[in-house]
Amino acid sequence: MSDSNEISESSVIHDWNVQGGVKPARRPKIVDETLRDGVQCPSVTDPPIDAKVQIVRLLAGLGVDVVDIGLPGAGPRAVADVTRLATLIRDEKLPIAANCAARTIDADILPIIDISQKVGIPIEVMAFLGASPIRLYAEGWDVDLLETRTRSSIRLAKKNGLPCTFVTEDTTRSSPETLRRLFLAAIEEGADGLCLCDTVGHATDSGVRNLLAFARSVVVESGRDVRLDWHGHNDRGYGLSNAVAAVEDGVDRVHGCVLGVGERVGNTSLDLLLVNLKLMGWFDGDLSRLAELVDLTSVHTSVPIPVSYPVFGKDAFRTGTGVHAAAVIKAINKGADWLADRVYSGVPAAWFGRRQEIEIGPMAGDSNIVFWLRQRKLEPAPALVAAIREKAKGSARMLTEEEVYAVVNGA
Repeated sequence: MSDSNEISESSVIHDWNVQGGVKPARRPKIVDETLRDGVQCPSVTDPPIDAKVQIVRLLAGLGVDVVDIGLPGAGPRAVADVTRLATLIRDEKLPIAANCAARTIDADILPIIDISQKVGIPIEVMAFLGASPIRLYAEGWDVDLLETRTRSSIRLAKKNGLPCTFVTEDTTRSSPETLRRLFLAAIEEGADGLCLCDTVGHATDSGVRNLLAFARSVVVESGRDVRLDWHGHNDRGYGLSNAVAAVEDGVDRVHGCVLGVGERVGNTSLDLLLVNLKLMGWFDGDLSRLAELVDLTSVHTSVPIPVSYPVFGKDAFRTGTGVHAAAVIKAINKGADWLADRVYSGVPAAWFGRRQEIEIGPMAGDSNIVFWLRQRKLEPAPALVAAIREKAKGSARMLTEEEVYAVVNGA
């Protein structure tokens, strides 16, 4: 094979993901829900306002289009935080739009109107309403009541000049008759968009596509140009794949939360969604500070990052297996960083300021040890390599740096 610097990635990687695939006509807009839906998780700490400011700045820098800055109807602290974040977006001219969640009641929508007028920027109202038969039965509601609330909430937002999206909770378990009636009512009152929610993580990929096809048919029936959003949860583990399916199907906006925080087991993971959209060529934002956003969110929501969490977990780019390490080392020796970053990795570590790490453990070969030592400018003398190998083979886990140095120093 010729010099690795002359070899293109496409010549050494056959991508079955794009075999016959259809790329959406335009990239979807990305909506972050971390600071509202994300903090509803029972185990999450609501971040202090200074951390929220940093999160919004990072989201804007990454190319996220919209951020949910809170639910001001929840009380004074929420009002104060929403006001501060709206002011931040205005004063720093951040390239990100703001929205706020609201139940379909005046008491939730009026604070959004007040903050928008006070700060002087439009804040999109995300007016949500439970629509599934099981919710109606539990609440004692009927569809007439739902339509009345839908119309009055959309009318109030639009009368005050705010963009508004009608959000049906539990859309993926709602009947088409109810959805059609509520969608048409919302559109008639001037809703700019409809948000389809997999509130309890019920849907599979086929359910996403079926629901989007139905919603589009209602939009066509209305004769209006109305945006469609997808908002997913991860109860069955489908959060990320459902979001990708919605994008493939041409949804206008897709929602997520950093680290997948949110109700119960969480929402679609925004960070992993961005990584996948980038890899698929559907997102062109700069992800170099995405790891910083993930770490910041982890610290201030009190949600630890699992070691096996894709891309951002401690073990995402580490190996102690001899065969894997040998391939990475051979790639490095060919003189091309991108080759070492791809030979045993589906995601380029360099995108996120990381690198492939070779550790020493019970499954390591001598190549691991030699590489580890040379990276630290230590001479891999045969006797030293043998001593480290003996230590590693007698361990049930990866050796820590301190343990290897203890062997190096003869301890």
